[in-house]
Amino acid sequence: MMELSSFLSGKESLTEEQLQQLILKVRSGARNREQFQEQLQAMVQQHGKQWEKDSLQAGKAGQGYFALGEYAEALKWLSKSGTSKQSCYLRACCLRSLQDYDGAIKEFEQAESKGCDSFETAMLIVDCCRRKGDLEGAQDRLKRISRVGELRAEYHYQMGKLKDANGKHEEAMEEYEQAIKLDSRHANAIFSLAFSYDLYGDETKAIEYYKRCIKLGPVHVSALLNLAVLYEEAGYYEQGLNCVRKVLAAYPNHRRAQMFWKDLDSSRTMYFDEDQEKKIDKRNQVLEIPISDFELSVRSRNCLKKMNIRTLGDLLRVSETELLAYKNFGETSLLEIKHILNQKNLRLGQLLEDRGNGASSDEDEAVSDDEEKLMETPVTELELSVRSRKCLQRLNIETVRDLIKCTEAELLGCKNFGMTSLYEIKQALKERNLSLRRLDD
Repeated sequence: MMELSSFLSGKESLTEEQLQQLILKVRSGARNREQFQEQLQAMVQQHGKQWEKDSLQAGKAGQGYFALGEYAEALKWLSKSGTSKQSCYLRACCLRSLQDYDGAIKEFEQAESKGCDSFETAMLIVDCCRRKGDLEGAQDRLKRISRVGELRAEYHYQMGKLKDANGKHEEAMEEYEQAIKLDSRHANAIFSLAFSYDLYGDETKAIEYYKRCIKLGPVHVSALLNLAVLYEEAGYYEQGLNCVRKVLAAYPNHRRAQMFWKDLDSSRTMYFDEDQEKKIDKRNQVLEIPISDFELSVRSRNCLKKMNIRTLGDLLRVSETELLAYKNFGETSLLEIKHILNQKNLRLGQLLEDRGNGASSDEDEAVSDDEEKLMETPVTELELSVRSRKCLQRLNIETVRDLIKCTEAELLGCKNFGMTSLYEIKQALKERNLSLRRLDD
């Protein structure tokens, strides 16, 4: 482990390679991190005022905090370190981590003008454009360097992320695979491909690529936790616990890992009601029966297709009023559909009643355009873990509006949905000034 005193007393800043080595050492374990953090804070307290006036020392303090992943503090010091190529580059990386993408782009452009690798900075600017939602800007910048980029792994990785953002998931996977062919150690491409296989339900492939990602080091938190989810779903609780244990060894206070540990530990010993599970599975199978399996008139079929009603479960989420309000949908079609549902002891709007939506209030009717846009946001945009996404898919929750109609109990009742996922979802809603429905609502 590098002695911090020698790091700060040197006459030059760390080179890019030296900084990467420092990052690997600092983040390789909780003890290294704590020791480095204590030394840095002690020296900053002792020399802080002097270093604020010394661009070299300010830059080194910034490098230290950068290695710790404390980007806000790193940015504070790096802002006093001048306009060297490295200072601009590190400030840009800090701003990107703090989600100030416009500021990051400016600093990356400044770093390039100071001599930073033009391809690397171009890829980082593309990443910033995509993250802030400027997909056209990202696409335009990728086109400019396509000749050079076709032979570079990072180009194909960024192209894959852009295609994912545009909903072209299969094409994105092809880009990730090309990136891995060009660089078998491209951790981001490997993780993205694993995540894609995970979402598509190919657990075998997902596990294979998550394992490859983890071997590259340092501790890849997302890969370990996603792998733990897959192990839990397969019933391999010890392997899942081992994954979470590695995260906690490096980050003892990692909130999500702590909660996931409790979930996994309880899953090993929880009582499994096989009869109840069979009943739930049977009910879900009924709800997933396609409408096309039933004999309906052409008019009824066409209306349901246009309304995107594909299964019996979809019918249980609409009311008679909603169906009759649709163009060309009349009483005859309604009777046909009610007859189908009666055969299964089901009825229109049943799931709406089960969730206790209640009547709309005057406040609901006066929703602003921004609020309406927020309500219609797909839950896939909440940046949830794979485990949480899968559980929401099982519950047929597609938008934020669907999500806030659920109670904690309804979510926890879903198979493999534990306190970790609940905390994650509540945090995502809290960031948007929203919350799950309470029983007294």
